[in-house]
Amino acid sequence: MHFTKLRLSGFKSFVDPIELHIEPGLTGVVGPNGCGKSNLVEALRWVMGENSAKRMRGGAMDDVIFNGSQSRGSRNLAEVSLTIDNRDRTAPAGLNDSEELEVIRAIERNSGSAYSINGNEMRARDVQLLFADAASGAHSPSLVSQGRIGEVINAKPVGRRALLEEAAGITGLHSRRHEAELRLRAAENNLERLDDVMQALETQLQNMKRQARQAKRFRKVGEQIRHFEGIQLHLLFQRAEQQVQAAGEELAQANAQVARLTEAAAQATTAHTDAADGLPGLRQAEAVAAAALHRLAVARDGLDQEEQRIAEASAQLQARLQQNEIDQQRESGLGQEAAATIARLEAEAEQLRRQQEAEAAMEAEAAARVSAAMSVLSEAENTLQALTDQVAQGAAEAEALRRGLASAEQRLQRLSQRQEEAKAARARLTAESQDDDRLRLANDELAQARLSAEAAGAQLEQCEAAHGACEETVSRARETSQQAEAKDAQLAAEEKALAELLRQKDADLWPAVIDAVAVEPGFEAALGAALGDDLDVPTDEAAPVHWRTLAVKDDAAGLPAGATPLSRYVKAPAALARRLSQVGVVDDSDATRLVAELAYGQRLVSTSGALWRWDGFTVTAGAETAAAVRLAQGNRLSELGQLRAELAPALAKLQDALVAARDDL
Repeated sequence: MHFTKLRLSGFKSFVDPIELHIEPGLTGVVGPNGCGKSNLVEALRWVMGENSAKRMRGGAMDDVIFNGSQSRGSRNLAEVSLTIDNRDRTAPAGLNDSEELEVIRAIERNSGSAYSINGNEMRARDVQLLFADAASGAHSPSLVSQGRIGEVINAKPVGRRALLEEAAGITGLHSRRHEAELRLRAAENNLERLDDVMQALETQLQNMKRQARQAKRFRKVGEQIRHFEGIQLHLLFQRAEQQVQAAGEELAQANAQVARLTEAAAQATTAHTDAADGLPGLRQAEAVAAAALHRLAVARDGLDQEEQRIAEASAQLQARLQQNEIDQQRESGLGQEAAATIARLEAEAEQLRRQQEAEAAMEAEAAARVSAAMSVLSEAENTLQALTDQVAQGAAEAEALRRGLASAEQRLQRLSQRQEEAKAARARLTAESQDDDRLRLANDELAQARLSAEAAGAQLEQCEAAHGACEETVSRARETSQQAEAKDAQLAAEEKALAELLRQKDADLWPAVIDAVAVEPGFEAALGAALGDDLDVPTDEAAPVHWRTLAVKDDAAGLPAGATPLSRYVKAPAALARRLSQVGVVDDSDATRLVAELAYGQRLVSTSGALWRWDGFTVTAGAETAAAVRLAQGNRLSELGQLRAELAPALAKLQDALVAARDDL
């Protein structure tokens, strides 16, 4: 078994895919310093299972990925493939089916590395054992680098032993022995732990036996307690019977005493009856005397109340006589004040006439004074009416008391004459004011102005109502438009974020086939489970790893009955036709039954992301893949575009309605 080909892609300085053929004999690589000669040796060490970043001259294992330069962008994936000739069948038993073995180690940034041999995923331990059986490996002395010769010469016995074991070809056996020793040591540890568990269980068993003995003792003591309690209750019962007998004797004595007391009570009742027969006569005499006394008391109270009522009536008559005298004096004063007021009004009217003739500018002042005089005259009339009412009341009281009737009648006549004189003066003043043409014109203009003001007020109210309605319309249109704009902005932000997220993977040299795949909503997880990382492979045949377009075979085995081809729900390039035709979509409940009917190379998937492969490989539902997530994001991006297209006409209409409402406002 010897190496035949080394292929690198994105590993350290080898950003572009490169193949190095290792022909029989001696193969040498010559070049200046820094050209990457050491990187080839490190690639061999890395693909053979090196896990130390320091041995790879880096701080972390992700440092083996090309980190970019001034002219080239960084890569997110590095891959090294080593092809081995296995025609002598020296590989482990599980790998001797092929004459050529292709060992591939790939690493993705921030995701770790993975191994595969001839397309089958393998553990790092399996790859290390493969090279250990071939007397090689990542730590093999056959990989000589700078300073390695000095280390071999100055090696300690342990290092020399490793060198001799590799030369003897027993490194794999030593590794397997070490792994077996580890397993035996783990089994011994498990046995020791089992002894500890047995001891703990023995301790628990002893505790449980002790608790069982305590429970038996407790049960025996409880039975004794119940026995003694029964004896105590029997004794208490006997004592209670004795107490009942004693109580019966006491009850008989009490009944005899009650009989004696009852007889004495009967004798006392007879004596009380005899005494009660003489009480009616005495009670009747007492009632007659009490009735006579009550009549005398009532008569006395009536005489006292009559005397008090006569005194109060006399006092009220005296007070009313005094009030009549006071009212007569007040009425005389009010009559004098009314005469003075009428005289003052006549003087003011004369003065107003002189002012109207003298100057037109005094017209407004004269009208105001006339209005004031009219109000004063109205007040005088009211006062006169009040005085008339008071005089009438006084006359009625004078007639009732037969005093002051003559003086009241004379006062009433005088007040009536003064009232007639006041009415005549009012009529005279009214006639004079009506003869003034300028005052009438002013009153007409005032009435017309009031009508104009009322019309303007009504128009103002209509305008305010219309303005309020327009403001409400603008507010509703603005709110609706803002809600639509907010929804469109939210959809646009989500669309932009998804576009940026999906655009991140377009920076590679060859676009992945997933960019040309369209899947119906709900089948993203099924397609992601069926193809997985194969969706990241391009269809460009210039790429080192690519999909080649092959025609679908007519004699290909059909899917089991009940499975729907995944190609019905996927629009993909022709390069995926052969793969998709051998993938069926089923329900999770039918998968167990249909797996046994799968032909070579066929697979079953479900919409929940589960996978059943022809060779028994199974992925349970819920294992989300990056491809499924990206497909779902692509469908969501298309859906967002349709939603925004549907929302655009409605948003334009709302904006037009808002502009129209603002114009109306």
